[in-house]
Amino acid sequence: MKLVPLGDRVVIKAILAEETTKSGIVLPGAEKEKPQQAEVVAVGPGGVIDGKEVQMQVKAGDKVIYSKYAGTEVTLDGDKYTIVKQSDILAVIE
Repeated sequence: MKLVPLGDRVVIKAILAEETTKSGIVLPGAEKEKPQQAEVVAVGPGGVIDGKEVQMQVKAGDKVIYSKYAGTEVTLDGDKYTIVKQSDILAVIE
């Protein structure tokens, strides 16, 4: 199966938070925080949304930072994805 977002929606997959630093220090509670970094899996077509022209600024494969409580979580074939509006994406990591 494949998720195909509509309008200005973007399907993202969370990048797991690191539990240890590069020097080997274990970070307690790293799993308790919801990660805010994700990889874009699929992008909707954009178009006219609520009377405004929306152009998609992200593409599949981009690494992004998104709002902490944004989106709808979906499980498909055992993988967890989040569907967010493009406006919930705060930045692209280059």
